[in-house]
Amino acid sequence: MKKNLLILILILFVFPFTQVKAAHLIGGEITYECLGNGEYIITMKIFRDCQGGGAPFDGPGNGRMSIFNGSSNIEFDRIRMVDADITDVQPDVNNPCLILPSNICVQQGIYEMTLSDIGMSDLTNQGINLPLSTESYHIVYQRCCRNNSITNLINPQETGVTYYVEITPESQALCNNTPTFNDFPPIVVCVNEDLIFDHSATDIDGDLLVYELCSPLKGGGNANILGTGFAADLNGTNPNPDAPPPFTNVTFGAVYNPNNPLGGGTPLAIDPSTGLLTGFPETQGQFVVGICVKEFRNGILLSTIQRDFQFNVAFCEPTVVAAVDGDDLIQTDPLFFFSNCDGDSTFNFEAPTSQFITDYIWEFDLGGLNPLSFTQQSIDITFPGFGIYEGLLILNPGTDCGDTATIEVEIFEPPLAGFSFDYDTCVAGPVTYVDQSLATPFHPLDVWEWDFGDGQISNEESPVVNYTAPGVYNVSLQVTDENGCINSLTQEVTWLPVPPLIVIDPSSFDGCAPLDVFFNNLSEPIDNSYNIVWDFGDGGISDVISPSYTYAEPGSYTINVGITSPIGCFTERTFSDLILVDSFPEADFVFGPDRITNFEPTVNFFDQSVRDDKWRWNFNGLGTSFEENPSFSFPDTGHQIVELIVTTPAGCEDTIQKVIDVIPEVRYFLPNAFTPNDDTVNDEFIGVGFFRGMKAYNFTVYNRWGELVFESDDPLIGWNGRTKNGGAIQPAGVYVCHVTYIDPRGTPKEVKGFITLVK
Repeated sequence: MKKNLLILILILFVFPFTQVKAAHLIGGEITYECLGNGEYIITMKIFRDCQGGGAPFDGPGNGRMSIFNGSSNIEFDRIRMVDADITDVQPDVNNPCLILPSNICVQQGIYEMTLSDIGMSDLTNQGINLPLSTESYHIVYQRCCRNNSITNLINPQETGVTYYVEITPESQALCNNTPTFNDFPPIVVCVNEDLIFDHSATDIDGDLLVYELCSPLKGGGNANILGTGFAADLNGTNPNPDAPPPFTNVTFGAVYNPNNPLGGGTPLAIDPSTGLLTGFPETQGQFVVGICVKEFRNGILLSTIQRDFQFNVAFCEPTVVAAVDGDDLIQTDPLFFFSNCDGDSTFNFEAPTSQFITDYIWEFDLGGLNPLSFTQQSIDITFPGFGIYEGLLILNPGTDCGDTATIEVEIFEPPLAGFSFDYDTCVAGPVTYVDQSLATPFHPLDVWEWDFGDGQISNEESPVVNYTAPGVYNVSLQVTDENGCINSLTQEVTWLPVPPLIVIDPSSFDGCAPLDVFFNNLSEPIDNSYNIVWDFGDGGISDVISPSYTYAEPGSYTINVGITSPIGCFTERTFSDLILVDSFPEADFVFGPDRITNFEPTVNFFDQSVRDDKWRWNFNGLGTSFEENPSFSFPDTGHQIVELIVTTPAGCEDTIQKVIDVIPEVRYFLPNAFTPNDDTVNDEFIGVGFFRGMKAYNFTVYNRWGELVFESDDPLIGWNGRTKNGGAIQPAGVYVCHVTYIDPRGTPKEVKGFITLVK
């Protein structure tokens, strides 16, 4: 098998250094040299970002510095600046293989001013002399502006700079010279790489120097931004005049401060004795940093020089990095390690073309007298067998932009998979698998992958498996050693035992003949390959796994089930009196009395059923009863269906219905006399009784001469003794009455009688 290896070429990525006009200052400091007799050489170094059209260096036409003396900070004089000695500063990241962005531009301007020169004073156009004073002189230069893109300051566009130096009375008395920094910090530093820079200074007087981090200072602000606290000229750039001390520190963002201006977990630090500046930048951006060096002689502080500068922190990677990649890469730092476990020992190593790579050298030691060496971009190497082989990839050998990768190839001897298994062949139970794989020396197994052929898997070394279905299973084991080498083995496992316990459903069953029963065989393991014999207890048998059977005759039946596995294992079980088949009952009942009317609606019922145990009566939907011999009063007349359902102890039922006739009756009676004298007592002759269901009613009254004196078809209207209830009252005497109607069952009825009218 060939392995594809890739040589990675990485290039430098940095943030864009973008500014707006007049946002340009990235560093500066002021030093002095004493010439004696109040004469000094003042040197100011300023560093500006010249990319993007920032403001130029100040000159004689617009450049001023202020001198303040005494505790009152009254302006002593102003220095008219000379033209700066301007040089380009090249970035130095100590790596010739980095490609820097083309938009980096930094210039240094050096102003060297001898104060005794004619025309140096901006107030008198004379030379400036600083006579010996018991108070300090402060030489101050303030300017707008810093870059707007600074990361660690709040509102950097509103924050100018202040560069100053203090000539103390002690320094004046000794005609002291300040120390000067040896180098300017690198323009670009790299994220997540150690920063180590010698920030030391030199003092020609040999005084003791002490270094520390300090806060940069605010200075000239923008006249267009209110609240800066600085006066400005018409161009909104330089203070006019410079502001006297005390000076204001810059305002750092929340996670930054003078002692940790880059942020992150490893603060910037400077050795107080050597000036060695160290740190570990963790964030890309632009960061303002302040460094102070204090000068002591005999324990007396003579001067403090403050440098204010800007670190540009970028993501940096070299253009040439020898690195190897491939499918079998195990680790990459610092060794590129590859392995082969399948016995194919041929690898292909390949490096891509790149403008930064001109030469390739591959070297591999295969155990011979001389190592193999190749100079092609792509090579094939066949390794002689199991073992460890070392190699090198060297890019651009003998140049500053070269790199080397160490390669190690190990061809491993794979492990040998093996396992055994054990179980009871006739009684169903778990199967115990035991790993018997062989690992190569010093490379133990660390992964076991079992597939038991029924969907179950395991990562245990020696698992125990419970099968639920019988069968012949292809069981496989794949083992992996600590090197990732794999080997596997598959074996057939025949698992055809009989169930440890025969289980069927139902476990008991009662019913009525003919009784249909489904026997569900819940025993495990069984399938169609097993020989199963059912004996249903009445001479019937079956060989179906889960049969249905019909019992025709009542009785109690014992079931027997026998199971034989395909390999001859046998088990059986008897279920005594499992099935109870019952006969159906015979429903019957009688009732009384024989004649039932609406005047006597209560009926007594008497059960005459055979083999019954429970009763359920339904009285035409008007009521129910569960008594054996109930009584019921029917609320209405007519034919009423009475149903009786009887049940045996096994739940067998029979039903019978009978019709009960509740006869509707009408009862009608006539009085024999009445007294129509309007005394409200017996003033009307009318029939009495129960009239419900009465039809075709007719009531007539005749006098003794056979004349009709009253007639009505409403049984609720009687005769008031007057002719047709409206004429003169009839004479006292006897009258004939005749009533006819049809009862509810359609039978004509007739009532005749005599009426005595009494006055």
